[in-house]
Amino acid sequence: MTALQDASQLQLDRLRRAWRGSALPGFLRWWGGELSALLPVRWRQAFAGGERWYVLERGEGVWQLRRAGESLSIADAYDADTVDHRAALLGRALGESDPADRRIALLMPAAQVLRRRLVLPVAARDNLRQVVGYDIDRQTPFRAEDIHFGVRELGEGGPEGRFVAELAATPRASLDPLLDELAALRVAPDRVDVPMGYGLAGVDLLPPARAPRRVDRRRRLNLALVAAIVLLLFGAMAAWLHNRNVALETMRADVDAMQSDAQRVKALRQRLMDSAGASGFLVRRKSESPSILPVLDELTHRLPDDTWLERFTLNATGQIGFQGQSPQAARLIDALKGARSIGEPSFQGTIQTDPTSGKERFYMQAKALMPKPAVSAPARATSVPTGATSAPAPAKATTAAVKEDARAHEAR
Repeated sequence: MTALQDASQLQLDRLRRAWRGSALPGFLRWWGGELSALLPVRWRQAFAGGERWYVLERGEGVWQLRRAGESLSIADAYDADTVDHRAALLGRALGESDPADRRIALLMPAAQVLRRRLVLPVAARDNLRQVVGYDIDRQTPFRAEDIHFGVRELGEGGPEGRFVAELAATPRASLDPLLDELAALRVAPDRVDVPMGYGLAGVDLLPPARAPRRVDRRRRLNLALVAAIVLLLFGAMAAWLHNRNVALETMRADVDAMQSDAQRVKALRQRLMDSAGASGFLVRRKSESPSILPVLDELTHRLPDDTWLERFTLNATGQIGFQGQSPQAARLIDALKGARSIGEPSFQGTIQTDPTSGKERFYMQAKALMPKPAVSAPARATSVPTGATSAPAPAKATTAAVKEDARAHEAR
C-alpha cells in the first residue's frame, strides 16, 4: 500500500511540476489580476479567497505571529506565560481566517540556512528530492542524516538538456526543537522558509514526515459540485433526447394516421369522381340523345289516318326508320315536309303492294332534327308491335302504341 501511495504521489508531483513549468499559470494569474482590478473594492474583498499565509518567528523569549507581507505582529506569545495561554493566544489570532485557507510558515534565520544553486539534467525533474538527496553529502558540508533540506525548481533557463534548481538545508539540531515547541502550542506549520523582506523566499525545509495532512473540504465540495453538474448535464441531454424521441414517435404516429386518412379520402374522392363521371355521362348521353316522344307526336299528327306503322326505330345518331302500309305511300313524303322534328324523309327500297290488305307496303328513313351526340353509340331499335289480328289498325292507334312502348324504353 505504501508503494502504491508513493507511486501516486510521484505522479501528482510530476503533474504539479509540469503545471508550474507551463506558461498557463502565469497567464491565469495575470488575467485574474486584470479582471479583479475591474471590480469595486468591496466586491474584491467579498470574493477574496485562497491561501492566507501567516509567519511565525522565534525571538528572544517570544513567538511573534504576523501576516505574510506585513511588518506588525498580530500576536506575541512570551515564554513566561503558560503553554495553554500561549496556545490560546495564537489560536485566537489565527482564528480570523478560514482553516481551509490558513497557511503557517515557520521562518528560520537566514544565517542558519544553506542555499545553493544546482544545474541538473532534465531527467531529474521527475524525482527531484530523491536525486538531490543522493548527492547531499557532496553538495553540503553535512551528512544527510544531520540536516533537513528542501529543493525547488527555479524556472530559469539553463544549458541544453539541463535546468536550474535551488537547494536549501539547515541542521536538524536547529529546526527540530522549534517544531517540537510549536507542536506543544498546537501549531502545525505548513512550511519552513527563510525571510525575504516581509515575505517568504519560497524554499521549504519542512520534513515530509512532519508536514500536516490537510483535508481540503472545499476542493471536495467543488469536485462533488462538478460531478453533480456533469451528471445533471448528461441527465438533461438524456431527457432532451428522450423527449425528442417521444415527440418523433408521436409525429410518426400522427403522420401514419394522416396517411391512412389521406388514403381513405383519396379512395372516396376517386369513388366520387367515378360516380360523378358516370352520372355525368348518363346525363350527357340523355341530353345528347334524341327524344322519341316529339318524333312520335309529329308522326301521329302528319301521317294520314289510313296509314299503319308496323315498325319504328330511332337510334342514338338521330336516324329514323319506320315501316308500314298506306293506300298511297308516295304522298307520305309530302305529308312529312315542314315537320319540326323530322327531316330528310325518303323511301328505302321499292314500294310493294300487300296481297292481303291491298295497300302499299313501304319503308322510309328520316333524320331527327336534334343535336348530334358527340360520341356515337350503338343503334337502338324500338320495335312497334304489329296488330294482333289480320286486319290492320288505324295509323293513329298504331302510333299511340308506339308511344307507349317508347316511354317504357326510356324508363328502362
